Amino acid sequence: MTADVLLTGFAPFDGAEINESWEAVRRAVPLLHGRGLAVASLELPVEFGRAGELLAAAVREHHPSLVLCLGLAAGRTGITPERVAVNVRDARIPDAVGASPIDEPVIEAGPVGYFSTLPIKAMVAALAEEGVPGAVSRTAGTYVCNDVFYALQHLLATDTALAGIRGGFVHVPSADVVDAVTGARALARMVEVGLRTEHDAPLAGGAEH
Repeated sequence: MTADVLLTGFAPFDGAEINESWEAVRRAVPLLHGRGLAVASLELPVEFGRAGELLAAAVREHHPSLVLCLGLAAGRTGITPERVAVNVRDARIPDAVGASPIDEPVIEAGPVGYFSTLPIKAMVAALAEEGVPGAVSRTAGTYVCNDVFYALQHLLATDTALAGIRGGFVHVPSADVVDAVTGARALARMVEVGLRTEHDAPLAGGAEH
């Protein structure tokens, strides 16, 4: 089934009852369906390697125009589209199956990093218009979120059958910062911006440190 957009979030982890990333996806799907978009969604396990493999299979199955993966970043103060994925796995805590890689590559002999191909600054500007806190992030960490982000960007950059698909990663904060309903509304808005924006907005999104 071909889709306009593929959305992913993560399963609950480390004893949590929910994962805010999947809650945002789950609630955004009917909003996007109501706007006439064909949406595929996938809940990923918090597992190095395996999550990226499942994502790759879904991308090949649905061949969407846009892939937007979400993860939880507890402690952040807004929704943060990620600028760059790096080719490293360095786990502070084990993943859901006990894997704790240290200084390992996501893809052996892969590039150091990949930039998002989403219009991340235009997305942040759209969040501001909605009254939702957001900012461009310069690090997706070195855990499973970055693992999925890098695997996605490598797939889209190297598989010619997937040429033209745009993709990237967005971190959402905990529910006490952005509640589930607001998160879903924000995600739907970012999807619309991603589908219609060919060139990113020329806005400052850097930092001094």
